Amino acid sequence: MRNLDITTLRSFIAVADAGGVTRAASFLNLTQSAVSMQIKRLEESLDLTLLDRQGRGVALTSAGEQLLAYARRIVDLNDEVYGKLTNTVWEGEIILGVPHDIIYPAIPNVMKVMQRDFPRVKVQLHSSYSGDLKDRFSRGEVDVILTTETKPDGAAEILMKVPLRWYGAPGGQAWKSTPLPVAFCNHCSFRPVALRTLEKHGSKWDLVLSSDSDRAIEVAVSADLAVTSVLEGHEPPQFEAIPSSANLPELGHQSVALYRGTARPQIIEPLCDLLRREFAAISGVDLRAAE
Repeated sequence: MRNLDITTLRSFIAVADAGGVTRAASFLNLTQSAVSMQIKRLEESLDLTLLDRQGRGVALTSAGEQLLAYARRIVDLNDEVYGKLTNTVWEGEIILGVPHDIIYPAIPNVMKVMQRDFPRVKVQLHSSYSGDLKDRFSRGEVDVILTTETKPDGAAEILMKVPLRWYGAPGGQAWKSTPLPVAFCNHCSFRPVALRTLEKHGSKWDLVLSSDSDRAIEVAVSADLAVTSVLEGHEPPQFEAIPSSANLPELGHQSVALYRGTARPQIIEPLCDLLRREFAAISGVDLRAAE
């Protein structure tokens, strides 16, 4: 397979735009004979006549017109790739903060695309609770954060709104117990929402496990010792949604909110665009439509 030469294509575009080899050579800072040789090699490699050399100037043949459109796209793409990979504007480090419960499935895809498209930008992922992430963001310790909140701050960009659901073990019976056995992490932002909702509903509950470890909560729930609340679509594989027949109170929606710093927008904005696209692609309710 023969390959097109970027330098030759660039000369061909210059000839087409300038309307002649002499003017193109001046623009390219090359000799007229050098440009003529490049065009000749391009024609020979394609076995096509690209320039109509009759008359005082040159004009493109039909094959030349067709090649010109492709040549512009090839050269533009070449320049875009070269610029992104070599320009120091696209170089640096971003610290991204994400709550553990919404890392999957979006964040691995975001990290992968950033590495592919911006290899000189290092994205450091920090996972914590929304409250801690907001504190770190306010101190300038992280550049971009996602949060899960009932009412995000005015500075936040709401990406989606996700239903908060009750989950238990697959085929579990814990939800049938009275008082309702519940398990929550100590710093989980869903904990006060769920417990307050149970109180308003008049439901009796028993906090059977309170831990700093998310894994401990997952073990308790998957062992059918308790139920907990999780964002729909982000539940662990060993959880199962509790059926509506359980008559547990609805927990409403949580916003997935984006907070971004103002420094280095040239590398932060592409990351934010990826986050927007990934969360928009997640199956379920578009959070902006669930007002």
